[in-house]
Amino acid sequence: MLTSPTRTRLVLAGELDISHNRELREAVRSVLALDLPVDVDMRNLTFMDSSALAAFSRLAYRSSARPRLIQPPDVVVFLLEVTAMGDVVEVLDHDPGFPGATGGPETGDGTAEGAPAAADGVADAAAADGVPEDGVATDAV
Repeated sequence: MLTSPTRTRLVLAGELDISHNRELREAVRSVLALDLPVDVDMRNLTFMDSSALAAFSRLAYRSSARPRLIQPPDVVVFLLEVTAMGDVVEVLDHDPGFPGATGGPETGDGTAEGAPAAADGVADAAAADGVPEDGVATDAV
């Protein structure tokens, strides 16, 4: 998770399924506790099941601002359409950038410089020591 004084970014990658449910729920809880607008970077997400969709539903309905989903893959767009979740989130076809991120200077792709590449699941893009073997990291920055 990346944070700034005005936004939060949750970075997702790989397959997001029931095996990552606990970590995703914790990440959503952390994001909601910050009470900031949230971007969910889905550029590297290859699969998402209904448990992940339920977590995004909680995020969308409990956030003070409409969450923005950055470049979700077609499978996610399909799920958003058939569940009418597309009405409560904003889908972006580009990365709006992330100025002022903690964890390092911003790079052109909106992540903090030196951030590890996201692995399967919920990736802590600001962690300096990388992503654990199971690909899940949710520590708040």
